[in-house]
Amino acid sequence: MPLTTVRSVTTVPIFAVHGLLDGARGKGLATESWLISVLEQACIAEPLLHLEQSRVTVEQYIALFSAVKDSLDDECLGYLRGRPFRCGSFALMARSTLGARTLAAALQRVCESFALLQDDALLVPVSDGSLFGASLEMRGGPGAHADFLHGLLLRVFWRLLVWLHGGRLVPKGFDFAFEQPVHADNYPRIFSGTLRFGKSCSAVWFNASEIAKPMHRDVIALQSFLRATPGNLVGPNLNERTYSARVRTLLQQTCPEWPDLASSAQRLHMSVSALQRHLAIEGKSFQMLKDELRRDMAISRLASTRISLSDIAEELGFTGSTAFQRAFKSWTGSAPGAYRSHSLSA
Repeated sequence: MPLTTVRSVTTVPIFAVHGLLDGARGKGLATESWLISVLEQACIAEPLLHLEQSRVTVEQYIALFSAVKDSLDDECLGYLRGRPFRCGSFALMARSTLGARTLAAALQRVCESFALLQDDALLVPVSDGSLFGASLEMRGGPGAHADFLHGLLLRVFWRLLVWLHGGRLVPKGFDFAFEQPVHADNYPRIFSGTLRFGKSCSAVWFNASEIAKPMHRDVIALQSFLRATPGNLVGPNLNERTYSARVRTLLQQTCPEWPDLASSAQRLHMSVSALQRHLAIEGKSFQMLKDELRRDMAISRLASTRISLSDIAEELGFTGSTAFQRAFKSWTGSAPGAYRSHSLSA
């Protein structure tokens, strides 16, 4: 059975899974029975939480977000100190933008409705020369609340603005009101543009020339957008225009052939040196992308099938099962057999 599929296979690191749970933990709501319930709804095995390098599929991550949100009746997952951001609040904010003539007017409506629905944070329109954006003002000071909440709120509002604009609004950068975290190397997979840590407020920035663009979203478009939530809000930022994404897509579509660097560059209609240069600008290399994709596909296979390790090794382009097992342990800190046992226990 080949691994080739048109649907992107992507995984999420386990620290992000803990981020979905830490709001409830901080409020003492994460009882053993509650944890078992939400993990079961997402088909995530509890032992994976204790493996520092483990990962889950995007589908599992989104399912866990929904399970936590619904169980707490809080779209901010228990992180807010005051009243919860009850389920349906985001949809209400999105509906408030209908009829707005410009992106600026839509952003103002989102800010006003957000302020009415909770007490712990303000969303404020901001500008800085050639940039405009939305800034979070957390009540209790810039260090209030967890870093995860800052990232979650920025991601949700950023993607709402991009949708309101028509899907072509590209962030120029993000500010974060906390110091660079341990897992900062994962942030470019979620946020795009220039990332700046240790700022006074968390904010997302766009080109100011876009703020006055007319709005063309109607009720039908909004209904379609809301049906796609929360996946379109909390999933990874898969920018198909990057060279990294193009290489990853090519490798996934052609496996188990797994073309080398030269062949991949030829299929992408560019020279090897040009492709390497573009990937380096994005902080990637061809081998890194190949290994990340093989890791993600292996995790997906182990978590959802009982195909033999030797067959997975062959499909992923390894010379044998031993080479695959050695690589998998370097990726996740766990042998594939043990990883499968943990995953299938869900």
